[in-house]
Amino acid sequence: MHRQETLNAYILQSLRSNWELLALTDFNGASYQYKDVARKITKLHILFKNSGVEKGDKIAICGRNSAQWAMAFIGIITYGAVAVPVLNEFKPDNIHHLVNHSGARLLFADASTWENLDAAIMPALEGALLISDFSLLMSRSESLSEARANLNKFFGDAYPERFTVDDVEVSVNRPDDVALINYTSGSTGFSKGVMVTNRNLWSNLEYTVDHLDFLSPGDGIVCMLPLAHMYGLLVEMLHPFIKGCHINFLTRTPSPRIIMEAFANVRPKLIVAVPLILEKIIRTKVFPLLEKPYMKLLLHVPFVDDRLLAKIKTKLTDSFGGNLVEIIIGGAALNKDVESFLRRIDFPFTVGYGMTECAPLISYAPHGEARAGSCGKVVDRMEVRVESPDAAEVPGVLWVRGDNVMKGYYKNDEATAEVFDADGWMCTGDIGCVDADNFIYLRGRDKNMILGPSGQNIYPEEIEQKLNNMPYVGESIVIDEGGRLVALVYPDMDNVMQQRLSAVDIERLMSENMTSLNKELPGYSQIARIDIMSEEFEKTPKRSIKRYLYQR
Repeated sequence: MHRQETLNAYILQSLRSNWELLALTDFNGASYQYKDVARKITKLHILFKNSGVEKGDKIAICGRNSAQWAMAFIGIITYGAVAVPVLNEFKPDNIHHLVNHSGARLLFADASTWENLDAAIMPALEGALLISDFSLLMSRSESLSEARANLNKFFGDAYPERFTVDDVEVSVNRPDDVALINYTSGSTGFSKGVMVTNRNLWSNLEYTVDHLDFLSPGDGIVCMLPLAHMYGLLVEMLHPFIKGCHINFLTRTPSPRIIMEAFANVRPKLIVAVPLILEKIIRTKVFPLLEKPYMKLLLHVPFVDDRLLAKIKTKLTDSFGGNLVEIIIGGAALNKDVESFLRRIDFPFTVGYGMTECAPLISYAPHGEARAGSCGKVVDRMEVRVESPDAAEVPGVLWVRGDNVMKGYYKNDEATAEVFDADGWMCTGDIGCVDADNFIYLRGRDKNMILGPSGQNIYPEEIEQKLNNMPYVGESIVIDEGGRLVALVYPDMDNVMQQRLSAVDIERLMSENMTSLNKELPGYSQIARIDIMSEEFEKTPKRSIKRYLYQR
């Protein structure tokens, strides 16, 4: 694989070098080779050109993960248009608003998304195409209707002999041109359109070429994260695509059973996940096993404990397909007890940190270099500074600058001005420390921080981590209620049902949890009450709790 100076050059190189290899597969569905992808994106280029779409025009995509979604996206950016991925979990009103706000001329949508949308509310939209076969769902443009009706003829006229590896073309874009507008899903409630440039995407991909060098053409990847989210789009789709890997999409919402089936079939070397998936496996499959009396005893016998832990590591690795080189956890902090256990068995995981505004990478370290409690080392072509008198010891707000940092928020100069200073540094809104070796240690979100009774900084995420490890706690958030800390807890219902616990039992157990928790906390950050939630917390597609919905 040769180094390339642009994102589109990397895509072109991969299409040509991996022509006969499998590129994209819908798990338990259709598969496409790299040459099929090349043909599909070329057809899209012809469609766009004959419909009057120009470089820089916006094209939205809204649907579940699929091979066709990936081809639509690659077709848009290699044409030189601006892709606008919209999360299909968004409500119809929100999708209408984002299509209108972005000024999208075309929309790719899947059938289930489109049936809930109203074209009349999107007056500037010239047409909508079905993601699964690029057929027209709606057209307000004669040139679009004609281009789609004659697409195969136009393609045949352009390539009368046959379509070959030398026929693939991509647009040459300038580094500071916007490649996509990615609307944040936000745990704070407001969507902003992040303008991601070609340079941002290239810099992130260049980093994966330099530092994730264990992937080779033909290696399988399971894509679980939403493609309309920057983390899934770049690390799980574009990154393996430019390396000639075979990407398998879980086209339905991934249940643990489907995920495990996919891991067994694909046997991935790399898995990219949010903490929830790994924590659930460890807390339901491994921790209960370790609590058994004879296991506790064996773990204290020299030599036996090493052999036992090695067996657990093997069993865990097998559950991820048995071919694992590394799991990268991102999107949120990993639970400390889970992290220390994984370190004890030397499980190949690492924690990264990023945000949509950095397309998405800010820090990462490979498993062998990762440090406990850290989310990795600041990535290449990026700088981080801490608003603190002592960056290594006193937590402060993190600011970033470099090639990964966005151009700004689309049509929102005010929000852009709020996060950038005069020297080009961008405020992340996260609180943490950075050590002398440039490793980042996050404490929480600036917006979530609660001021204690005597001005102490209380980070609710740190309390939640402890609480989430306690018996029968599924998930929790800690809020400020008139100067007192209240924990909202959704119980671990699988466990509750298994043990046939009543509501009274749960109340008693949570009261015991609160007593244990407060023994571990300083006086100013102790919990005054636990409120039990009857249903799961609402989450963003990244699986972060929408905290703003629960403030009182």
